[in-house]
Amino acid sequence: WSCALLQKPALETVRSSLRLLNASAYRLQSECRKTVPPEPGATVDYQLLTQQVIQCAYDIAKAAKQLVTITTREKKQ
Repeated sequence: WSCALLQKPALETVRSSLRLLNASAYRLQSECRKTVPPEPGATVDYQLLTQQVIQCAYDIAKAAKQLVTITTREKKQ
């Protein structure tokens, strides 16, 4: 499909989904870096870190689902 063929509301939804996808992927990368303690002997709250990673993964899946839904809808029209 082409962006030129997308209706304006769909285009805005695509942009919003891509922003969420990009931000969540960046955040996931940042959270994963925290699994390595910054210095020897430092502690890592793995329970909190796991929750953050799960939230990032959820946001990525949500954005991907939005994009698939829009793409599928546009192909049918």
